Amino acid sequence: MLVKTIERVIAPGGTHFVGDGFRVHNIIPGSQGLSMQRMSPFIMLDYNSPYHFPASDTPRGVGVHPHRGFETVTIAYKGKVEHHDSSGGGGVIDEGDVQWMTAASGVLHKEFHEKEWSKKGGLFQMVQLWVNLPAKDKMSRPKYQALSNKDIGRYYLENNTGEVEVIAGVYEGIKGAASTFTPVHLLNVKLKQGGQAAFSFPANYNTAALVLEGKIRINDTHQVPTNHFALFTNEGEQFTIKTDEDAVVLVLSGEPIQEPIAAHGPFVMNTQQELLQAFNDYNAGKFGYLED
Repeated sequence: MLVKTIERVIAPGGTHFVGDGFRVHNIIPGSQGLSMQRMSPFIMLDYNSPYHFPASDTPRGVGVHPHRGFETVTIAYKGKVEHHDSSGGGGVIDEGDVQWMTAASGVLHKEFHEKEWSKKGGLFQMVQLWVNLPAKDKMSRPKYQALSNKDIGRYYLENNTGEVEVIAGVYEGIKGAASTFTPVHLLNVKLKQGGQAAFSFPANYNTAALVLEGKIRINDTHQVPTNHFALFTNEGEQFTIKTDEDAVVLVLSGEPIQEPIAAHGPFVMNTQQELLQAFNDYNAGKFGYLED
């Protein structure tokens, strides 16, 4: 098999606030030409790099807002988030947990720092990823997968050098905790000093790695610092990640959805007509009710 090489390494760029509770670098689609189509089925990635929020009796976050046509995946590294949606889903995303919400035909959603965590404040680090749905599934019923860290499968690397948490997809025979509509691999790679891990994905899959802690070497050819995003070419299948220090890396790889994308704000459909219908349905109250 051929080696999958790096196309480019993308620096995190500036930050902006989503609501008042999430201070993020927007990496996908981002300002460096990384389009939704280029990273399909991953159509948005917001990274809240480590940021200290002071204590607050009023939890910070994002009030009620709609979604249609895709899934939101929230991965908590530091801090806690409490969330609710109009389909009845909700709960607390604790450190190490993952919330996988299928908005599909439409939900209202809100997410805030968890109340008790907010009262103390602290270091906050999160990833929110939007995963597109194929046209045939965009209007399916909303659903919710609460993935507790203890229920996420792990592959332990040789010589106690780290582990790979399999959120979705498969790694070395370990099946991911999340069910997906199209082939998606989402892996939390936690390496100790001197650790390394090998990966293999189909050549045509859109593949990338986000470094959350430490710095890594990919294929012994590219150094990737903390908070940087390594984009792979769509050639070759295999690559390795090595580190000389403790590191955490989010590896994502998925089969592209070869369909048109029509996106505006919280709606991601296939045509402009479907986008208009989404706004009309939202304004008509068809996404349900959720108290602000």
